[in-house]
Amino acid sequence: MTNHDTIEARAEEIVEEFELFDDWMGKYEHLIDLGRALPVIEDAYKTDDYRIRGCLSQVWLRAERENGRIVFKADSDAMITKGLIALLVRVFNGQPPEAVARADLSFLDRIGMKEHLSPTRKNGLDAMIKQMKRYAVALNGNG
Repeated sequence: MTNHDTIEARAEEIVEEFELFDDWMGKYEHLIDLGRALPVIEDAYKTDDYRIRGCLSQVWLRAERENGRIVFKADSDAMITKGLIALLVRVFNGQPPEAVARADLSFLDRIGMKEHLSPTRKNGLDAMIKQMKRYAVALNGNG
């Protein structure tokens, strides 16, 4: 894995992208665009088994291990929430499970995400992060 392909490097890229916007309307639009670009999860995974608890919106997340790395697929029925899960997928996809499990996601604070989200969206974001890390722990050493 090259240095620019680490969780930290991807997080730094996101910080730099969000710094390009002067106001939160631009940042929200960028977040929505990220959600639109998220590859669609198969309908077979839009079930309660893959639904993240703690999100007001519906969010589905699937993880599997491929070649020692974790691959996430996700979707949401709400655009901003879909953008949030797209951010996390972008940072975590293709990383070793142990790196995902111990990842520092302070970049979310650096871009002001937690500060500008409603309490329910903030809780949903925390639930997404916890579920992704749970998957990483479960997949570490399996496969």
